[in-house]
Amino acid sequence: MSQPTQGDVPIKSENDIVVVRRVVRDLVTRLSFGVTDVTRAVTGASELTRNISLYAGTGIMWWTTLDRHGAAGLELRFEGHGLGISDIELAMKPGHGTSHGLGLGLPGAKRLMDEMEIHSELGKGTTLTVRK
Repeated sequence: MSQPTQGDVPIKSENDIVVVRRVVRDLVTRLSFGVTDVTRAVTGASELTRNISLYAGTGIMWWTTLDRHGAAGLELRFEGHGLGISDIELAMKPGHGTSHGLGLGLPGAKRLMDEMEIHSELGKGTTLTVRK
């Protein structure tokens, strides 16, 4: 039986960080990522899930396995069902945060992943797509 190439994980509470971490770890391990890239992908996904939990309340992570010229990859799309990000440029600055944390979520995830795209619309939410 073949492995699924896409799926999703609903994000309803901070407890779902553990679920997302497990799903991403299983996926990148199945894709034969090296130990460093496994850690980076799991940590990046964890940060983005935490952001949804903190700022949006609920959301979803969609995942898709990729094949780019014979190289395996993973795309993760995080949709936060919150108010959106009013200033993406400011949110991407290290040290900026509104939850009294370290402010490493978005810039940290960008450093850990190979590609990142952000789309946010005030009042409608935010979609973040990362690839490794």
